[in-house]
Amino acid sequence: MKRFTWLFLFITCYANAQETIEVDLSNPHATIYTHFYFLQNDSYQPKKAAATILGLSESKAIEKVLKIKKVLDGKGLSIDFNKIPSNPNYKDSIGYTTFHKYILFPQRMPKIYVEKIDNKWYYSSETVASIDQIYKEVFPWYVDKLQNLIPASGHKKFLGMELWQLLGIVLLLVLVVVIFILTKKIAFFILRKIQHQITHRTSNLELDKVLKKLAHPISLLISLAFIDKIFPSLQFSLEVNTWVFLGLNIAETVFWIYVLLKLVKVVMRIYEEFTQRTDSRLDDQLVPILNNFLKGLVLVFGLFKVLRLFGVDTTTLVAGATIGGLAFALASQDTVKNLIGTIMIFLDKPFHIDDWIEAGEISGTVEQVGFRSTIVRAADTSIYQVPNSKLSEIVINNKGLRLFRRYNTNLGVRYDTPPILIEAFVKGIREIIIAHPETRSDSYNVEFTGFGDSALLIMVNVYFKSLVWGVEQSSKHRLHMAIIKLAKELGVEFAFPSTTVTIEQFPEKKSLSLRYNTDQETIDATVAKIVADFTGENPIENPTENV
Repeated sequence: MKRFTWLFLFITCYANAQETIEVDLSNPHATIYTHFYFLQNDSYQPKKAAATILGLSESKAIEKVLKIKKVLDGKGLSIDFNKIPSNPNYKDSIGYTTFHKYILFPQRMPKIYVEKIDNKWYYSSETVASIDQIYKEVFPWYVDKLQNLIPASGHKKFLGMELWQLLGIVLLLVLVVVIFILTKKIAFFILRKIQHQITHRTSNLELDKVLKKLAHPISLLISLAFIDKIFPSLQFSLEVNTWVFLGLNIAETVFWIYVLLKLVKVVMRIYEEFTQRTDSRLDDQLVPILNNFLKGLVLVFGLFKVLRLFGVDTTTLVAGATIGGLAFALASQDTVKNLIGTIMIFLDKPFHIDDWIEAGEISGTVEQVGFRSTIVRAADTSIYQVPNSKLSEIVINNKGLRLFRRYNTNLGVRYDTPPILIEAFVKGIREIIIAHPETRSDSYNVEFTGFGDSALLIMVNVYFKSLVWGVEQSSKHRLHMAIIKLAKELGVEFAFPSTTVTIEQFPEKKSLSLRYNTDQETIDATVAKIVADFTGENPIENPTENV
């Protein structure tokens, strides 16, 4: 009797427990839980699950709810009921307008969602209308036919899988390998055609290697898409599909990152070839900066994609990063100013790489323009790292943009030099400048300009053609040597600071005046000889350091 009583109590409690779960359509969580609870093996009641469909007959509604569950199971989409809202007035905030609806998987299955209708939540009319098409996409027409053709022995299990599923995996892998090989060749062919259309140049060996590396992950992506399309047909359990599709999505994301990184490399390679054909050297410096920026952008978006696959709410993460970024920007205004200065430098282009500039107290050759600062190497090879914010605000004298290099000096000759020799000396220097291959023969000045403390001053103002510092120095050397030879042959002496005491009518003392040869023919012959000798000299090769 006691055993019977305990048995009666157990059956009563069990029946009450079974009756505690009833159809509840009061909120998104209740509706979705009702649908999936009554389609489980231990609580299978499809009629109650069909209550989540509005406006269809019972048999049609049952067909729809079964297809929704099979589609989600086939794609490995496991529902986390803890994340489904229980608010009866829940509004979807995705998009520009808000509605009383909840989308289970916004990214992968946006058409399957529940919505509020007359204070109750049902699967939407869009879900009901499109589920048949979605089901056909996940489970193509051949799936049901194959199921009918599988013999009883094919349902025997081996390693936790039915034999037909194991055979299907082997066949799928073979097809994937074939597709990978074919698509790799096709992708490389298409990429080469696109490259030819953009650059109008035949691809070189280095670029072909890059295109092959880009074709490799593209073919892998196509192979993964094929697996994603076919694998649900093998009808594994939800647990297996969840892990398989998670792995496929992670692999797809990684391959996409790889593809985009290689694409950045190809684009930067093409852009680099373009910059090499331009006169500007600043855009050459832009290549590594753009390359690093685009790679960073790809990696950041790839990271966000991977986080979403693991269920992380990236919207909240982006919002937090934005607020944190704003606070960080306020705390590091100098860095932001330098970044803006960098943009201004690349837009205005006040100088190019290898230009000699004078900016405030700094003068030197521009070697590198970075995100934050510009590196300038001085004449003594020391390095200045100038913040771009400061460089974009101060006055910059870009001597690298000069058309010519101006050289101006004064020659001092003795006061007792005869006028005819001064005139001949000036004339000879003019002819040397005209004969000089590195000076402008149409723009120069050689004139007797004044009287110094201890010398007669002859101004020499010339313009050298080359902007290279080393070539300029060798040109000066040739000019100076020719002037010295001319002075020696004419007998013109350069003065130096001195004091001459003249003693008049002193017995037995001779004058200190030098004897100058003022014969005109001798003078003309001397000038002609020096100019001819100068013209016949070989130019001296010098370093090409630009200063």
